[in-house]
Amino acid sequence: MIYFKKTKEQEQAQQEVAVQSSRLHEIILYNDDVNTFDHVISTLIEVCEHTPEQAEQCSLIVHYKGKCSVKRGSYDELEPKCIRLHAAGLSAEIV
Repeated sequence: MIYFKKTKEQEQAQQEVAVQSSRLHEIILYNDDVNTFDHVISTLIEVCEHTPEQAEQCSLIVHYKGKCSVKRGSYDELEPKCIRLHAAGLSAEIV
């Protein structure tokens, strides 16, 4: 069997692909004039597995700042959670 040594450029390119595929994304929750604090808090507890304190803090940040990162992870992990947030009537996106 013949083995070829990878060039430094090939190794760097392979590492860049690995980093991009494992890149963490986040769900950003946006403020709206429709949902109550209680609804947002209970949804974050259920969907994003927040503690009650985390969910309350995130809901306050969303209210006063307009948006808040509520969950980080791989895109594949976050997509079903974001869909559930949308189903609950919340405005969110994965970035």
